[in-house]
Amino acid sequence: MTPLMTGIIVIIVFLASAINILKEYERGVIFRLGRLVGERGPGLIFVIPVIEKMVRMDLRTVTMDVPPQDVITRDNVPVKVNAVAYFHVVKSSEAVVNIEDYYSATLLIAQTSLRSIVGQVELDDLLSEREKINKALQKVIDQHTDPWGIKVSVVEVKDVELPQEMRRAIARQAEAERERRAKIIHAEGELQASDKLAQAAKKLSANSESMQLRFLQTLTEVATEKNSTTIFPVPIDLLSAFMKKLNK
Repeated sequence: MTPLMTGIIVIIVFLASAINILKEYERGVIFRLGRLVGERGPGLIFVIPVIEKMVRMDLRTVTMDVPPQDVITRDNVPVKVNAVAYFHVVKSSEAVVNIEDYYSATLLIAQTSLRSIVGQVELDDLLSEREKINKALQKVIDQHTDPWGIKVSVVEVKDVELPQEMRRAIARQAEAERERRAKIIHAEGELQASDKLAQAAKKLSANSESMQLRFLQTLTEVATEKNSTTIFPVPIDLLSAFMKKLNK
């Protein structure tokens, strides 16, 4: 191989190693002789071989599952809680220089924060105020990962696993609550019915003809029963005349 061919091959290899293409969601962190130069990309960038070194960083959102954590709530109830976190790199240089493995570090911070936040709330709040706990988790984790150039956008508590005896206690509590509501609704219905009956009685007592019609209607309803005995009360006004004659 002639020196000319060798030189051409060296130049081609040199250019090939110097040219890099970064996608839209990628950035290149450049180090020159070990010192941080800055970020480049996306698109076509040139890196001086031997002198410069590039570290590729992915800026897309990462979904991270936080494994179940054994936690004791504020009211001393043991639970097992897991979560999911969404984060992405916002400053590539800080994610490379300030932390060795930002994914593992974020995962550990998420685990410890999950245990800490859940341990400060009671079981009822953990089950009913999930949105409030999610925001508190997101805020705490984001504060810890900010120096690493990581932005935590969403943290969601997925499942809360309760002990078997606690599940039975919650089921009994829910059943008692349903019975309480049913009794209240029944009592309110009785109260409304009594009010309506009182209004009806007041109207009937004000009109004797209406009272008589209601009396006859009641007799008709009673007469439909074949095995019933109907007793017709005699108004006291009819008997008053006979009582006067007997007294004479």
